[in-house]
Amino acid sequence: MSLKLFDLSGRTALVTGSGQGIGFSLAEGLGRAGARVVLNGRDGAKLDTAAERLRIEAIEVETAVFDVTDQAAVRAGVDRIEAEVGPIDILVNNAGIQRRAPLEDYPAETWAEIMRANVDSVFFVGQAVAKHMIARKRGRIINIASLQAQAARYSIAPYTATKGAVHNLTKGMCTDWARHGLQINAIGPGYFETPLNQALVDDPKFTEWLKVRTPTGRWGKVEELQGACIFLASDAATFVNGQIVYVDGGVLATL
Repeated sequence: MSLKLFDLSGRTALVTGSGQGIGFSLAEGLGRAGARVVLNGRDGAKLDTAAERLRIEAIEVETAVFDVTDQAAVRAGVDRIEAEVGPIDILVNNAGIQRRAPLEDYPAETWAEIMRANVDSVFFVGQAVAKHMIARKRGRIINIASLQAQAARYSIAPYTATKGAVHNLTKGMCTDWARHGLQINAIGPGYFETPLNQALVDDPKFTEWLKVRTPTGRWGKVEELQGACIFLASDAATFVNGQIVYVDGGVLATL
């Protein structure tokens, strides 16, 4: 009986920014738990390649090419999935970017870009999907925040601001939509080996600092985020709402 709580068979999950990295791994995890997954991104060829990798594992997968920073495109894309694939039971708002620069020199256009990609997208996709979920009186939304919602590092202040916004938007979504049967939570990853972090992974000095700073003593593997995502999407978390689950190897637990 307990394992059945984590069974996602018969459910459809949309994962934004899932052509690679964390998004792809989360889609893979949801698919392994039984969900049909819809991969989203702007690069159709990359999505097709990712979809083939999942089909090798016998995961049922579809693709949806649209720009999550374009509200009209988001609404059209979500409506198409609902009409042609099926009701979206699980949404993972994963799409995002990183742009590093000293804050005093940070260009205004780059600030606008990172806000669109990391905050506007969560609002646009969350709202579009929630309207369908509200009508059905059920649904799970999982936003991808970051430990940077709680702690900053040099040259990433704007990224920190975006993830702080995702942290609080998650709580706001819960406050507005839990009454309609929705559950909205977030995962806050620590330092994971991803294409977004490749420059840091390849920097011996940074990696050594990370090993000392992280109680677990290493980079995270993207597969280690799958369990938290499956949990929040499953019947094991029916009374979990408005929470941010940090998966960071203990970084936030220690000075």
